[in-house]
Amino acid sequence: MKEKQHKKIRLSQYAIYLVMIALIVFFSIVADGFFSSTTFFNILRQVAVNGIAAVGMTMVILTGGIDISVGSLIGASSVGCAILMTTYHVNPIIAIVITLAFGLLVGLCNGFFIYEVKIPPMIATLASMSILRGAAYILSDGLPVYDIPEKFAVLGQGYLGVIPVPVIIMTVCFVVGYFVLEHTSFGRYIYGIGSNLEASRLSGVNVRKVMYSVYAICGTLASLAGIVYLSRVNSGQPKGGEGYEMDIITAVVLGGVSTTGGEGKIARVIAGLVIMGVLMTGMTMKGIPDYYQRVVKGFVLLAAISYDILSRRRIAEKG
Repeated sequence: MKEKQHKKIRLSQYAIYLVMIALIVFFSIVADGFFSSTTFFNILRQVAVNGIAAVGMTMVILTGGIDISVGSLIGASSVGCAILMTTYHVNPIIAIVITLAFGLLVGLCNGFFIYEVKIPPMIATLASMSILRGAAYILSDGLPVYDIPEKFAVLGQGYLGVIPVPVIIMTVCFVVGYFVLEHTSFGRYIYGIGSNLEASRLSGVNVRKVMYSVYAICGTLASLAGIVYLSRVNSGQPKGGEGYEMDIITAVVLGGVSTTGGEGKIARVIAGLVIMGVLMTGMTMKGIPDYYQRVVKGFVLLAAISYDILSRRRIAEKG
């Protein structure tokens, strides 16, 4: 009986990779030209922005929280960084540092309202989402910000050999995120808070510090994603990142991170990102309109959350 349960657990752990392979095979058959190195690198480059932000989102969701302001923060960061470089002629490196500091500050503000004021994470970050999107439009007068320095394009459009630079940035973020979650006490605290916040507090964990930290990390990485987005499209777009929060959350949950916190591995989030990228690229190559793709993404998120809840319910009933 125990051996059968172990087999089911192993199967559930690898299910995400099986789904990813099945989707790749499916679109390779139905979409001409899909199965090529060019397509795969394009998919990785397309998911890089979401992937960078997904590392921070994984940490937030592991604590039992959520941050739906990341899409708006991506847009506001791209506009803010663009204005710094074009209107105020700030050195690109300094503009990047200021933009990352802005993301850090936004994350700390989210952490404050969630932990100190006790506003539910969904509501607190919903307010942040509205504020940041409005700020992006105010700063840019509702228009794209052009004339970005040419050298800045390397972050979003450059290559190191055959590998796109955004993919390298995303990979570094995932490697660091993996190390933090799997090999540091801070990572253990994140899992502990998500599993049982009160027990973590009683065991001496500085819950306030951890909660502020995860939202600060999420905000900083969302701003980094906004910088890469700015470099990729070569203009600060006030609409930039619109709807990205849904893709990011879907990828994280699809990767097996529990929406109730305390369970999930960041390594599988990569598979969740690739699945979303393959799905969107495949449908685009088949000429499926964007609004149909949104419906599909909604169903994927619903299915992923339903699977998570039903799995936990079955475990609780057997326990």
